[in-house]
Order: sequence, then structure tokens, then C-alpha cells
Amino acid sequence: MQVAVTAALLLCATGASAADAAHGKRISYTCLGCHGIDGYKNAYPSYSVPKLEGQHPEYLGAALTGYRDGDRAHLTMHSQASILSDADIADIAAYFAGKPLAPTGRAPAGVPKAAALCTSCHGADGVAVAPLYPSLAGQHEDYLVRALEEYQRGGRKNPIMKQFAANLSADDIDTIAAYYAHQSPALKTEERPYTILGLASEHR
Repeated sequence: MQVAVTAALLLCATGASAADAAHGKRISYTCLGCHGIDGYKNAYPSYSVPKLEGQHPEYLGAALTGYRDGDRAHLTMHSQASILSDADIADIAAYFAGKPLAPTGRAPAGVPKAAALCTSCHGADGVAVAPLYPSLAGQHEDYLVRALEEYQRGGRKNPIMKQFAANLSADDIDTIAAYYAHQSPALKTEERPYTILGLASEHR
């Protein structure tokens, strides 16, 4: 966890604009095999692959570092991230984030009681209040459920989230996930720059 936080703080200090999004696009083509397909699901257990466009690059960098260093448990993500340098991670994060969501300035009515504490970091409208926190607006509902369950079970080792998630019931988790999944403006699935059919048509 400390390594991931340090990497994210370094990205904040140097500025996300220092990252090379064009290079990130070139080296992340395998990532688009999952994150570039709208509605694509993790095979087992089955849940939607998260939307990344509009996310804070600092958070994406911290998440990738966590997968690389074992603070997050996912075999495929660990394998993908294990070969990446800190600079590679910053570049990939900048590419996938694109233009991060901006706070709406509005406080949506009817924030459920289970999500009240979440708003202090993730915002009432689902746009995170700081770059190190993930924005949740429009994220896949089943992915948010899975993430909270992983914090409960230790698959993700963020001590703050683990402590928070430990007190949530299954109904609380469902309520939080449903609330944030329906906020807008929403995160999006990154568009793939090309497909096999597209390449074929270009070379006719």
C-alpha cells in the first residue's frame, strides 16, 4: 500500500501533465482487450471490467502500482503490470484517464445513509474530491460491489477502505454501488483506436 501511495504522490508532485499519454497509448494496446470493450466482464468471478476514461490519472497510477506490487489481488492485472516501470504506469494512466470528470457543484438529493461517509472522499456526485481517490460516477454497479467485497476480504490492502468496508452489510454494499453507478456525468469505457476489421478495411 505504501508503495502505491508513494507512486501516486510522486505523480501529483510532478504533475499528471508531465506524463506522456501518447506513449501510454502505444504500450497499453493489450489493456484495451478488456478495458476497451463496453460491457466486457471478468471471466471468473464474473463482474464488469471497470470504466477508466474520466478517472483521475493519479488514482489509476496508484491502482496499477498496487496490482504490480501485490497490494491488489488479480492475476491478469498483476501479470500485465509486473513489466511496467513507474514512468510506464504514469503514461498509461494519463492515456486512459483522458479528461478527468469535473465536480458538478451540486449535492444530489437523497444520498442514502449507507453512502453518506463515502461522499467525503468520493463526492456526493461521484466525482472524487482529490486525485488520489477514485471517481465512482457511472461506474459499473457490479464492479463497485466487487471492489468493496475485496476490501472486506483483503484482496485489496488499503487500510482505510478495509476498515470502512468491514462495517458494511451486503445490503449496504448494494446500496452504495447502485447510488454511485447512477450518478452523472459518468466514467466511460475507453474507445479502442482500431479493430481487426477496421485494419483490414484500411488496407484494401
